[in-house]
Amino acid sequence: IEAFERIEGRAAWYTPWGDPADTRSITVGRDGALYVNVHVGGVARSTDGGRSWRATLDIETDVHQVLADPTVAGRVFAAAAVGLVVSDDGGESWRTETEGLHARYCRAVAVSQAAVLVTASTGHRGRRAGLYRRALDGPPGFERCREGLPDSFGDNIDTHCLAAAGATAVFGTEDGQVYASRDEGSSWQLLAKGLAPVRCLALA
Repeated sequence: IEAFERIEGRAAWYTPWGDPADTRSITVGRDGALYVNVHVGGVARSTDGGRSWRATLDIETDVHQVLADPTVAGRVFAAAAVGLVVSDDGGESWRTETEGLHARYCRAVAVSQAAVLVTASTGHRGRRAGLYRRALDGPPGFERCREGLPDSFGDNIDTHCLAAAGATAVFGTEDGQVYASRDEGSSWQLLAKGLAPVRCLALA
């Protein structure tokens, strides 16, 4: 898409290992706005079906997944190296939320009926990875998801490996485990183990 190639700041996109930057995640808001997460290149937004694009977030935020709230127009979440970054006005402004997290490096985000869930670890190698939740419309601050889960995971719970719909949430791990929750992340149970590394999960 030619207009995407002309986004302001496009020449500064990069990867830490020297390869070209790539599109890591895409989401569509309730109002039809498109959001594209470039790694590493921030979040680009289009409000006209992709005919024009605008950068909305500093690329050094290092976003790993962008996700629009499916029920509230203009509310967008981005799991980033600095924490969970949130916009309530379609990307015009952003705030970073870290309260309650043991570490700020976030890789995946999902929205259930009344909660937002996010994964966090101490860095890109995934040490001490864990899962957190907070109420969508409650006070700020995350709580660690513990019931039914180990104390921590050795690898990041990665982009697209966490999903939610209604009261159900699921996630998969690098060592081939799948966990599910029926209460928006308050408690979890192991559904499968011994699988190949989980690269993506979806709820229909």
